[in-house]
Amino acid sequence: MDIRYLKGVGPKRADILRRLEIRTTYDMLYYLPRRYEDRSRFILIKDVKPGAYVTLRARVLFVSSGFTRRNMRVLRLAIGDKTGVIYCAWFNQPFLGKLFKKDQDIVVYGKAERYDRLQINHPEYEIIQEEKKDSLNIGRIVPIYPLTQDVTQKYLRYLACEAVATCVHTLVDILPINVRARRALTDICFAIRNIHFPASYENLERARKRIIFEEFFILQAALAMKRKNIKEDSSGITHSSDEKLLEGFKELLPFELTSSQVQAVREIQSDMADTKPMNRLLEGDVGSGKTVVAAYALLISVKNGYQASIMAPTEILARQHYITLSELLMPLGVNVRLLVSGLGPDKKEEIRKEILCGEAEIVVGTHALLWEGIEFKSLGMAVIDEQHKFGVAQRRLLKQKGKNPDCLVMTATPIPRTLALTVYGDLDISVIRGLPGGRLPITTYCMEEDKRESVYKFIREEIEKGRQVYIVYPRIRQKSEAGPKSATAMYNRLQEEVFPDLKLGLIHGKMSSGEKDKIMKKFKGKKIHILVSTIVIEVGIDVPNASLMVIENAENFGLSQLHQLRGRIGRGDYPSSCILMGRPRTDAARKRFFTMSETQDGFRIAEEDLELRGPGEFLGTRQHGLPELRFGNILRDFDIMEEARKDAFELIKRDPDLKEERNKRIKEALKTRFKGKLELVNVG
Repeated sequence: MDIRYLKGVGPKRADILRRLEIRTTYDMLYYLPRRYEDRSRFILIKDVKPGAYVTLRARVLFVSSGFTRRNMRVLRLAIGDKTGVIYCAWFNQPFLGKLFKKDQDIVVYGKAERYDRLQINHPEYEIIQEEKKDSLNIGRIVPIYPLTQDVTQKYLRYLACEAVATCVHTLVDILPINVRARRALTDICFAIRNIHFPASYENLERARKRIIFEEFFILQAALAMKRKNIKEDSSGITHSSDEKLLEGFKELLPFELTSSQVQAVREIQSDMADTKPMNRLLEGDVGSGKTVVAAYALLISVKNGYQASIMAPTEILARQHYITLSELLMPLGVNVRLLVSGLGPDKKEEIRKEILCGEAEIVVGTHALLWEGIEFKSLGMAVIDEQHKFGVAQRRLLKQKGKNPDCLVMTATPIPRTLALTVYGDLDISVIRGLPGGRLPITTYCMEEDKRESVYKFIREEIEKGRQVYIVYPRIRQKSEAGPKSATAMYNRLQEEVFPDLKLGLIHGKMSSGEKDKIMKKFKGKKIHILVSTIVIEVGIDVPNASLMVIENAENFGLSQLHQLRGRIGRGDYPSSCILMGRPRTDAARKRFFTMSETQDGFRIAEEDLELRGPGEFLGTRQHGLPELRFGNILRDFDIMEEARKDAFELIKRDPDLKEERNKRIKEALKTRFKGKLELVNVG
């Protein structure tokens, strides 16, 4: 029903309510309070303490009006009970003078303050009348709603009460009875009544859980159906592989695969052998060896007569992958090619032709792989590295370069379990835990400006040992004298004043691909002692000889970002150190510094970062699939989400197309919520 037809609304107020996205009575029922105030406990005036929020039942002793020293109109009430007197005041609300009369019984709620006497400014009030029904504003657990201009709490409570009284019985319960019984959930009518006007905190908690569970249940049912549709709606490529291929691959490696790497390889092998396209996420900490696992997946595809590709977000990372894969797979006769925008026109055309005819067996590239003129002869495997740096459409475009190729997406930012069950809930997930054997731990120090000379001394000591150093800045150029230091300004100062006898290099995101490549080759070739950089080195840099990183103004970086940067060192056979320079001034910044100094575990760091920043900021942008939740919070309500996921996946497994009569309401809910949104689910 249109909200304007609800008692007390009408066309004008309906227009105002639209600002709150309240267009129907259904919207009003699901316009939930943001918090509650317990006004159910009355106290005596003698027990009022300054600074406390109190609910008082008293009698009006006198009413007066006047002006303050600043010429503001003020209405004052003296109210009393058998234990004392307290004053109430309202400013610039003269119409209230007509409401209050001596000897009225009144209930007030507000914060008591001590001036020359106890007083409550702008309290909520209720004049007690014998014939009046129970109050919505006093003497109970009271809902507090999000507001907009020209809408008051009292008015929204009134509308919620009217909507509950006239419409709640029309709500249809989406959740199956067996699910409600298993999880001891209330029916939806009880939940809506008690989310607005709870008789007790116990009822409020039961109502909250019921509404949040339903939201998670619909989301997880959508993810379950998406996973089903991906596997069933397309016929993929059956890749065969045997132990001989795996053993031959292992022999090429200068190290042994960890147990986590072997497990990931087995999972990928199994997926690729299936007739359905692989849709798997490979996650692991910085330096855990994901590229080697991906290399084996690429090799399987090539040995089955198909081409394979790996797409990276930056040229630096793409070139790093190209070098690694060439060294690893060319001894097996595999032709690995690199396609990035920094190549010359003739070279690009040469590689384009090789891709088209199938001569290029593995193609490593950036967004260049998505160019309209790039066509594969037979793409069987698509790997997307640092997948969170690509949008949904870009990932889809790469897969469309082949006919339902297997797809492996990788991330060097470990995914907290909460997000693994939501944003990545439609993917199979392989996790590489731990680091390859022989890696030495990195010692992390937190230092302030007064230790700078000691830091510069430490840098010299590392270089005298034959090592190399990164110094990272948050900005390319200085914006103000008081702001964070910049890479360009400090590069000049460090070269001229601090380390004039050493060779320094500068790299940042505004440089051309050719310039960045030239600098990195010099650094890897040990022709540069100190590389001054921005976060452009966050991923894709592998220089085993670098043993020290100094991160300037480290309070300006996020926790996962700091961890990614630190992952550029500690790749050699000698101890490494990371120094966080800065003065954290907020609790969140102090927590980041503490966590970095306490642990190198990327999974723990990811969980901490998610807690500090929240899911939206952690993921970066909405395009990466963060579901819009109205009621639930994936951090606070994780336990409820796990229960809902289990029940939803069981339901879709039992009734994949939701054809059973009892499940048709769920199907309708999925259509209503997800039609045309993020292509999350496809129900017909």
